[in-house]
Amino acid sequence: MASKEKVERLRKKREDAKKGGGEDRIQRQHEKGKLTARERLDLLLDDGTFEEIDPFVTHRSQKFGLDERKIAGDGVVTGFGKIHGRPIYVFSQDFTVFGGSLSETHAEKICKIMDMAMKNGVPVIGLNDSGGARIQEGVSSLGGYAEVFWRNSMASGVVPQLSAVMGPCAGGAVYSPALTDFVFMVKNTSYMFVTGPDVVKTVTHEEVTSEELGGASAHGTKSGVAHFAEENDALCLREMRKLLTYIPQNCEEKPPREEPKAPDTSKAQKLDGLVPDNPNKPYDIKEVIGGIVDKGSFLEVHEYYADNIVVGFARIDGRSVGIVANQPLSLAGVLDIDASLKGARFVRFCDAFNIPLVTFEDVPGFLPGTDQEWGGIIKHGAKLLYAFCEATVPKMTVITRKAYGGAYDVMNSKHIRADYNVAWPTAEIAVMGPKGAVEIIFRKEIAEADDPEAKEQELIDYYKEEFAHPYKAAERGFIDNVIMPGETREKLINALEITENKVDQIPQKKHDNLPL
Repeated sequence: MASKEKVERLRKKREDAKKGGGEDRIQRQHEKGKLTARERLDLLLDDGTFEEIDPFVTHRSQKFGLDERKIAGDGVVTGFGKIHGRPIYVFSQDFTVFGGSLSETHAEKICKIMDMAMKNGVPVIGLNDSGGARIQEGVSSLGGYAEVFWRNSMASGVVPQLSAVMGPCAGGAVYSPALTDFVFMVKNTSYMFVTGPDVVKTVTHEEVTSEELGGASAHGTKSGVAHFAEENDALCLREMRKLLTYIPQNCEEKPPREEPKAPDTSKAQKLDGLVPDNPNKPYDIKEVIGGIVDKGSFLEVHEYYADNIVVGFARIDGRSVGIVANQPLSLAGVLDIDASLKGARFVRFCDAFNIPLVTFEDVPGFLPGTDQEWGGIIKHGAKLLYAFCEATVPKMTVITRKAYGGAYDVMNSKHIRADYNVAWPTAEIAVMGPKGAVEIIFRKEIAEADDPEAKEQELIDYYKEEFAHPYKAAERGFIDNVIMPGETREKLINALEITENKVDQIPQKKHDNLPL
């Protein structure tokens, strides 16, 4: 049995490691509205499941007085635990120790748990709260960042990677979260930027605060870097726990299945009359989603970014699915650059981790204009098309109303190998809307008519009868059926069941060349 002195030595080392930077710095952390690294882990993980790795690691620096300032853990708490009973690897940066700055050993600790996560097929969560690279270590700290980045890239599509930015994250440090699957931020206490306000002021003469430049609201609404923006640390960690219930441990597994629940009854009962008779009148696609998926199961991703498309996770009869839906309430549901990027990123994640895709389509086309064309809507729109094309998971599409032009093809059409495509009776599947089509096809007839307006309306009615419905597509087998809205849930449950063991392959290649 170990001697009393040795036991006491271990006890003291453990206590010292848990103190981080000391009570004063912990107090300052709390005054900023932030939890400490260990408090965050307590909220994130199931009670009593955390097993720490490398609690006694210290830096190796000898210069700038660092040889006299060594703190156990070196600014990051690493280890593994469980969330909802499922294993998880985690690292949590400790801002109370050297401002959470990344040293060579700090990076080694993170790399160790990432390597273990890859070996064991377990997700990785990073809680970021760091002043950046430890300047006193020079290139060693930069090398440490690159080692982390490389592992982020190698783990991508193998195990889920979640990042929470819960304090500063600047310079090169931003690229690790950016390489992960989902980024969470906390309003008013976290920020991300490559160059800070002082540099911006020097170079561009813009006056901007850290929050305005790279806060949760900026990245949640403008840049799309943040998928979730929460009010405080506790809510952020709770949402991370919730997200994990929809996704598998790794790319070899299927997502977890839960006990089925009925959809929201009030929304389900409204489905048959939800789409307005006037094709130019909007409605909320989230009402459609709510009437079909298990009640309370829809977890929206990127809620405040590119809201003309809606993406998120839900359950249908207990099965986890990824939802992609055009939103008629915003820009009539048109596809633009931001919506294409948002949709493509989400589709690729779902495909990487075996999560079936359900698309709700009401799209009038791509957004016109010089801003879009010069901004690259062609290549960015192609990313969404590419994502759907290469996805081999079960793919379902429900056309609720408009499916016009190239956007019809892009939104998971039968032609790009969707498995189950149906339309509601309100669907309009055509090259373009009736008015635009008539103005092109019958320009001469309208111009020569005694009453051009009456002639145009007559031809619009004719065009509607010919094309503004789902039956031409149904005749050609481009959709599998025309169904009543109230039947959608049942049809999707059956389609998900029959495609559960779907096997589909893409041609062998080193890797694709996505139109970046």
